Amino acid sequence: MRKKVDERIRTLIENGVKTRHRSMFVIVGDKYRDQILNLHYLLSKAVIKSRPTVLWCYKDKLELSSHKKKRAKEIKRYLQRGILDPEKADAFSLFLESGGLTYCLYKDSERILGNTFGMCILQDFEALTPNLLARTIETVEGGGLILLLLKSLKSLTSLYTMVMDVHERFRTESHSEATGRFNERFLLSLASCKTCVVMDDELNILPISSHIKKITPVPVKEDSEGLSEAERDLKDLKEQLSDDFPVGPLIKKCCTLDQGKAVITFLDAILDKTLRNTIALLAARGRGKSAALGLAIAGAVAAGYSNIFVTAPSPENLKTLFEFVCKGFNVLEYKEHIDYDVVRSANPEFKKATVRINIYKQHRQTIQYILPHESEKLSQVELLVVDEAAAIPLPLVKSLLGPYLVFLSSTVNGYEGTGRSLSLKLIQQLEERSQMKSNGEEAGLSGRLFKKIELHESIRYASADPIESWLNNLLCLDVANCIPNVSRLPPPSECDLYYVNRDTLFSYHKDSELFLQRMMALYVASHYKNSPNDLLLMADAPAHHLFVLLGPVDESKNQLPDILCVIQVCLEGQISRKSAMKSLSEGHQPFGDQIPWKFSEQFQDSVFPSLSGARIVRIATYPSAMRLGYGSAAVELLTRYFEGQLTAISEAEVDNTEDTPQIRVTEASQKASLLEENVKPRSNLPPLLVHLRDRRPEKLHYLGVSFGLTLDLFRFWRRHKFLPFYVGQIPNAVTGEHTCMILKPLNNDDIDVSGSDELGFFSPFYRDFKQRFARLLAYGFRDMEYKLAMSILDPKINFNGQESESSSSNVYLKSFNEFFSPHDMKRLEAYTNNLADYHMILDMVPVLSHTYFQEKLPVSISYTQASVLLCIGLQHRDFNFLQGQMKLENQQIMALFNKVMKKFYKHLYAIASKEIESALPRLKDVALEPHSISVEDDLNDAAKKVEDEMRAQTEGLLNPELLQQYAIVGRESDLEKALQNGAGRIPSGGLVSVKSSREMSEKRGKQKDGQESGKRQKKDERGSKSNKKRKH
Repeated sequence: MRKKVDERIRTLIENGVKTRHRSMFVIVGDKYRDQILNLHYLLSKAVIKSRPTVLWCYKDKLELSSHKKKRAKEIKRYLQRGILDPEKADAFSLFLESGGLTYCLYKDSERILGNTFGMCILQDFEALTPNLLARTIETVEGGGLILLLLKSLKSLTSLYTMVMDVHERFRTESHSEATGRFNERFLLSLASCKTCVVMDDELNILPISSHIKKITPVPVKEDSEGLSEAERDLKDLKEQLSDDFPVGPLIKKCCTLDQGKAVITFLDAILDKTLRNTIALLAARGRGKSAALGLAIAGAVAAGYSNIFVTAPSPENLKTLFEFVCKGFNVLEYKEHIDYDVVRSANPEFKKATVRINIYKQHRQTIQYILPHESEKLSQVELLVVDEAAAIPLPLVKSLLGPYLVFLSSTVNGYEGTGRSLSLKLIQQLEERSQMKSNGEEAGLSGRLFKKIELHESIRYASADPIESWLNNLLCLDVANCIPNVSRLPPPSECDLYYVNRDTLFSYHKDSELFLQRMMALYVASHYKNSPNDLLLMADAPAHHLFVLLGPVDESKNQLPDILCVIQVCLEGQISRKSAMKSLSEGHQPFGDQIPWKFSEQFQDSVFPSLSGARIVRIATYPSAMRLGYGSAAVELLTRYFEGQLTAISEAEVDNTEDTPQIRVTEASQKASLLEENVKPRSNLPPLLVHLRDRRPEKLHYLGVSFGLTLDLFRFWRRHKFLPFYVGQIPNAVTGEHTCMILKPLNNDDIDVSGSDELGFFSPFYRDFKQRFARLLAYGFRDMEYKLAMSILDPKINFNGQESESSSSNVYLKSFNEFFSPHDMKRLEAYTNNLADYHMILDMVPVLSHTYFQEKLPVSISYTQASVLLCIGLQHRDFNFLQGQMKLENQQIMALFNKVMKKFYKHLYAIASKEIESALPRLKDVALEPHSISVEDDLNDAAKKVEDEMRAQTEGLLNPELLQQYAIVGRESDLEKALQNGAGRIPSGGLVSVKSSREMSEKRGKQKDGQESGKRQKKDERGSKSNKKRKH
């Protein structure tokens, strides 16, 4: 049975063709095939040109069985023979085989970039992501159709609970329930799109699309020649420059006024020939950047430039650029194979892409493709063109810049999420440098000029396209202008951190939408890694939470507060020991839980994943309030919140706290059918902002961050006592930065830590990381800036006698003797005495450096000296490299190095001397102690002692017993005889001699003793002689 198509659908399609605006149809139901035919037929009738081409995107299956494919082959054969009866053939099969269809898997959607289609069909809604949605819709030309196919639904609100494929990546072991907030906001946003219609599979318009009830045919604003206002301006520009060469012919190939002005700017710089211009071309997708660059290169060849180099991430990205170079040659009347030749790559990876064009018309000229890292080939370059500069690492882009003409192009505010690195970092630096030189006196002579061009008009469709506006609002792509002006910046100490309820944030209420746009505007302005998929992560990921830093809120004013800082946090950890062991044994890391899995991998530890923590995914500050302390205040408040310092909830309150019940989002499906359902934003929603003191914090053991390693960022986190445990050795392909993961232990009673180390459980892991990083400085981190390497190592360079030299020195001396011989010490001594060159001790420097940075050499040196030691000893760099890095003279660097070696030698010599001295014998030390009595008492005691001895001697002289020894032993008769002999008188000498009998008796005793001893000696001699005879 045939049914008349709703006139509003026909009017919508025809209006889109007239205004070159796209239209979108959401078809709900399984019988969508017939409606695809009807809508394609209506579009074919409205479009005057050829049959519209179709792009059909799907997940993995087209639902075309094998017998249908055979039937399709038969129909194709019958069509070729001209014997097909259209009435008997299946209309859908005819549509499939009529040509003009391109099938594309969602995972291969990158290959359709740059192509244009009249209709885009998107099936398998559960596989769609914001990136895919924007990438596929962007391929549709003005006046085309976008068809979004949904399977049979009892209610549109059942989309809220639909399980999307991407949710699988959001689930972790501890957070497994994802909420479809993005789908809710997507469905509610369809009602705000003026050229979007939601209908069932019988083309019945659903109540959500009530905005097209009063749709009427629109008149087209055209002049007498059938041109719109923009087309008239472009035509006038072409006519005005038609006589100028080479501008006139090239400008005719431009499709929009913006593109024409960009080409003129490029050609002005080319014809100037001062080679001191840098021009950056920034635009969203589909604005004609590559075409403008191609036409400019053709103009440079016509102007006589000989050496033109083009670079991009891959030569495949330059397909459009080289195509328009050739188109430019054609309008300049260059003939291929006569005036120029196109050389294609023989590398199979480049798929025969154009890599060189040789021109012979005027003189030898070349347009050569080089890889981004081949900057050494730019010695003779006159013009360098960098296409898709944001996809090239920033260090490489900087190395490509030089004293020649430079054209840069990049995609910004686009669905690819690239370009912000270029606009935020490189272009900002170029603008500041250009302004500094323009203020100088010699700017006109030596300074480089910088210009920035932006393209706004789309090539594929007209400006003010409703689908583009809807997509930009839905995915927050163009939010650069959503940042309000803050009248007053409060002190960071007066600001408070608030928790953002995501259910309310993504409810599509007017105030919630404005708050979300402002949050995303801070993201885009502060970060250069942005993607539409980030919005889906914010909305649906179960482990993610949002916090905002606000100034003092005046509740009397009914307005949204100014956002000073946004923090996105992801809860991680709480992984079972079994899962951790399985992951370690298999070497596989599941999605999510970045810090636990990376920590477990680096240290082969199965306990850490069981801890609970939070990873700060993003922190974005208001652009004009950067470096004013708001980010630091937000991090400090967040740390205190998770440590429980901001909330005062008693145990009873915790026990009685009940989880808020899930809000039922499918109530409408139970009350009304699909054709009667009126979808509106929910009304029973919690407050958008909750003060942290009113919310119970999760119990965490640590806070962590993963980011692209730069000096400023690392110093910011280091100030807040975050310490690294992992630095990736392979730099990021886009930014050229190494991935860094840092950690901060929180105060928690669950972990039993021995000692008073403020790092807690993290202390041994941090020491291990520092040792590994120091070893890797000679390999993966050899090109790292010395300031960054010093910040990561954070060595102790000022000891000031704090170390106990005995223990540390003795330990080091043992290892020192293993590495260095006495000859090495002699060489080191010779160098410190300026008797040898530094090459003589270069082999010793790495060992000394590693020992010093492990704090085993307690020698105080300056920061500059430590930097020199790091570059030479750990990174194995020469003095010429240090001269460029440190901006010092070579002699200064060598003097600093010499001072360090002198201090090391002095310390090592002192250690060796002490070791030798300790091995020598030592005299016993005499301890001098004070006397127990005074000198006067001692003298008195001594005098008394002498007096007693003298008194004793005096008394002894009169003692009869003592006098008895002088008595004469003999008879009285002998004395009388002696006196008689002297005639009774004593001799004049007073002495009378009398023989004493004592001497005689003593002599007799001695004679007897002598005789007895002589007899014994004779007997002993006889006995010894007899013994000798027996032996013989």
